Amino acid sequence: MSKLFSPLQIKGISLKNRIVMSPMCQYSAIDGFVNDWHYTHYISRAIGGCGTIIQEATSVVPEGRISYADLGIWKDEHIGALKELTSAIEKYGAIPGIQLAHAGRKASCDLAWKGGHQIKSGVDSWQTVAPSPIPFYENDITPLELSSEDIKTIVDKFKEAAERAIKAGYKVLELHAAHGYLIHQFLSPITNHRSDEYGGSFENRIRFLLQIVDKILPLLNENLSLWVRISATDWVENGWNPDESVKLSSRLKSKGVDVIDVSTGGNVAHVKIPVAQGYQIPFASEIRQKTEVITGAVGLITQVSQAEDLLDKSKCDLVFIGRELLRNPYFALQAAIELDEDIDFQKQYERSFK
Repeated sequence: MSKLFSPLQIKGISLKNRIVMSPMCQYSAIDGFVNDWHYTHYISRAIGGCGTIIQEATSVVPEGRISYADLGIWKDEHIGALKELTSAIEKYGAIPGIQLAHAGRKASCDLAWKGGHQIKSGVDSWQTVAPSPIPFYENDITPLELSSEDIKTIVDKFKEAAERAIKAGYKVLELHAAHGYLIHQFLSPITNHRSDEYGGSFENRIRFLLQIVDKILPLLNENLSLWVRISATDWVENGWNPDESVKLSSRLKSKGVDVIDVSTGGNVAHVKIPVAQGYQIPFASEIRQKTEVITGAVGLITQVSQAEDLLDKSKCDLVFIGRELLRNPYFALQAAIELDEDIDFQKQYERSFK
C-alpha cells in the first residue's frame, strides 16, 4: 500500500488516507451562514476522495472575520446549516473538520477578488483589535489594543465556538494560529509589544493560545481531535522563528493537541518569501523530527508523486492540499489510480476511474 493511502488513527478517529483538504476562504457567506456554494464546494471534495476536509477559517466573533463574507460560528443559529454540511461530508467518506479563527488586525477587509484591502468605513467595516496597536499596512485602521479582560472574553468565545462546532458534527477542530491572524499576532514579537502577562517572553506570548487550548480540550472525547495550524516562521529577523515553533509544538503536544499543521508567513507585510515547490516542508519535517507530534505539511504540493515522497521520507504524516484541490476536486481519486490503489469509488463515478 502507498503511504498516501495508508490509514491514520488519531484517538478514536480513523482517517482513510493522508490527504487533507486545507482550509481556504471562499468569501461567499452572508452573516456567517453556509449556503449552496459551500455545500457544493466541500461535498464535491468528499466525493472526490479526500480523507479529511478542514472548513475554511470560521470566525468565533463577527469582528473576527477577515471579510464580511466569511463563515461564522459565533451564534447558535449557525449550527443547523453547519450540521447539514458535516453530515453530507461524512456520508461521502471524509472526516469533517473546521478551522476556528479570529483575524485580529487583518479583519474588516473586502473580498479577495476585489483586492482584499481593508474597508475603513461603512456597513461592511468594523474596528479591528490586536495584542498591540500596530496596523498590518501603514494606512490600515489602527487596531485597538486588547485589554486583559478583552483577551479573556475572546478565549471564552473560542470555547463557545468549539462547543457549537461539536454540536454541528465536526470531528476535527483546528485553531488558526498562523498567517498573521490574531493568535499569530500574540505569538510574534513583531506584532506583540505588550508588557503584561501576554507579551515579552516566549512563555507570555504563547499564553493566549495555550489558554484557548486549555478551554477546548476538556470538551473533547476520544472521537474528537484538536489540531493547530501555525506559521513556523515570520521570514524576518527578530520575528517568530522555527526554534520557537518547535518549542510551541512540543508544548501543545504535551497538552493533548493531536496535529500540528505547519505553514509559514502572513504576519509581516511586503516580506520576501522564497516561494517554490516544497518551500515549507523543512519546517514541518523539523517539527516532526524534534517533537514526534503528528505533523501536516502544506504549500505548493501539487503532484501525487511529491505527496507520496514526503510521506515515504517521513517529512510529515499528513499532506494538506490547497489550490490543487480548487483546480481538481478529484485529486485523491486520480492519486489512487496513479498509485495503483484499489479504493472504493462512488458507484456513480467508478466507471470513469477504473
